[in-house]
Amino acid sequence: MTPTFSIPNIRLFIAFKVFFNSRFYYPVFTILFLDFGLTVAQFSILNAVWAATIVLAEVPSGALADIIGRKRLLVFATSIMMIEIGIISFIPKIDPSIIFIIFLVNRVLSGLAEAAASGADEAIAYDSLAAKGDPGQWGRVLEVLMRFQSIGFIIAMSVGAAIYDPNLLENICRFFGLTLSFTQETTMRFPLYLTFILAICAFITTLRMEEPESGPATSDIKTKQIRQAVSLTLKAGLWIFKTPFALTIILFGMLFDGIIRMVITLSSQYYRMIELPESTFGIIGSFVAMFGLVIPKIANKIAENHSPSHALWITAFLTAPGLIAMSFFWPYAGLIPALITFAAMYFTGFFVSFYINQITSSDQRATVLSFKGLAYNISYGVLGILYALVLKIKKQGLPSDQVENAVFMDTFSWFPTTFIIWFLILLVIYVLWLRKSSPPPQ
Repeated sequence: MTPTFSIPNIRLFIAFKVFFNSRFYYPVFTILFLDFGLTVAQFSILNAVWAATIVLAEVPSGALADIIGRKRLLVFATSIMMIEIGIISFIPKIDPSIIFIIFLVNRVLSGLAEAAASGADEAIAYDSLAAKGDPGQWGRVLEVLMRFQSIGFIIAMSVGAAIYDPNLLENICRFFGLTLSFTQETTMRFPLYLTFILAICAFITTLRMEEPESGPATSDIKTKQIRQAVSLTLKAGLWIFKTPFALTIILFGMLFDGIIRMVITLSSQYYRMIELPESTFGIIGSFVAMFGLVIPKIANKIAENHSPSHALWITAFLTAPGLIAMSFFWPYAGLIPALITFAAMYFTGFFVSFYINQITSSDQRATVLSFKGLAYNISYGVLGILYALVLKIKKQGLPSDQVENAVFMDTFSWFPTTFIIWFLILLVIYVLWLRKSSPPPQ
């Protein structure tokens, strides 16, 4: 039996996740789009297109991964990443309508890349571990992965925000005795250039991966791929609904991920309303990323030594009080419940991956994981649509400078309420139906 981290695909899997997800433009994501000449409305449309693309491509891509091979789909995902980052990295600032079309292509390609990678990456790693090592060490792999990802996020958040600021770059240059001048139009591309380099690194990483022996056959099946993809998708979906424990994991994960991710999306405005200076946003983002250095180890011990219900209650007791306390918008002190809520996101990601991979067979693992991603994006998308509708309603009759704050205050109180209501509903469903149908694995 090969030691876990001596398995090449395990090391490459961790490297791929870091390169693929640590994007330097994340701390200035909204500002970047606006500086290219797009409006806030166009930015909202582009995000909706991105989410819709993932929803439409998530499950079919997972099925294809199980049929044609996980490596091929990951190579495809990183190829698309290079294209989607490249077209906005080097595009000149021209007519806004053309810029919008190019960014629309970027969002579609980004959604396709996310969908293609989702499920296939974990599946190739887990199957490699099962074939050459001990699958019981998967929790340890997730623990190490989250630590490296956190380091990547910390670097991306800190460096990305710093190199976007022309004044900061000029001050740094003067400190080293250099007399260089920068403009915003120049520096706004620097985070994109660094992300493009990471895309190339991710592409090279996937080329070095090997399809595990327990993975799918790679013989000539071109004439049957569509039929097989549909069949495998239906089979995996049916398996989820016939496996109460898997359905329970996805439903609870869908609830936690959707609400917390929506709150994270709105976090910059929350910080403003609790009177934190904008200069601290990047520092806070880096601090949150550091949770990945600690939480995975805690979550792994919980998952290995306690029941799944124990993991559920721990995550719920972090999420509900955190959301409730955030709705009070305490100046400065409101950061504490925000950090508690964001920590719950790390627990959610670890527990869902741990239990889903534990109970899913190799032949449909990527498809099942894609169903999980599909559920997550549907939840996130629905919440985004509801927020947009409330924004439109509240905008009527309010001065423009009051719209965002008023809508944010009104909608945020919905998050803890929605979470508690749906959490109780899912608990009732689990107790009355799912728990009696099938006990969780020991």
